[in-house]
Amino acid sequence: MSAVKHEFLGGEIYAMAGGSPLHAALAAALVGRLLDAVRGGPCRVFTSDLRIRVLATGLASYPDAAVVCGAPKRDPGSADTVTNPVVLVEVLSDSTMEYDLGEKFEHYKRIETLKAVVHVWQSEPRVEIRRREATDVWVSITAGPRDTARLEALGCDLAVDDLYREATPPA
Repeated sequence: MSAVKHEFLGGEIYAMAGGSPLHAALAAALVGRLLDAVRGGPCRVFTSDLRIRVLATGLASYPDAAVVCGAPKRDPGSADTVTNPVVLVEVLSDSTMEYDLGEKFEHYKRIETLKAVVHVWQSEPRVEIRRREATDVWVSITAGPRDTARLEALGCDLAVDDLYREATPPA
């Protein structure tokens, strides 16, 4: 396994840049909230060290967090890669935002088990949850300061102010 994280698509390898301190802190705050939500149940939370493969398109990526319910299903080509997340989290940066919200999300939508993708902005206190409806239609809910975003897939609420407070050093 490489010491540098890469995304793989269509036979091409793309190196992933390291995140900022805010990026890492927001991801950690989300992981904490997700751990609280799944504690005692059949789901497990994973950090960005877990590679996720979209079998339908071939994309292999490292989302900032992933939740898998039940036994992880392994990629036939790599025992270290999982194919059945229920929730994925992406912390957005200026350099990745367009890709994460667009092309990458289009890949993620092809994961049959996926129920929600959580996007978290670094540039402002904003959380977007894109969730799959029973009709396979995706609905987007955006929350800002003083708002709470409901993550139906795990039955939990994400208070925007709390996430950013945990991720921002005290003044």
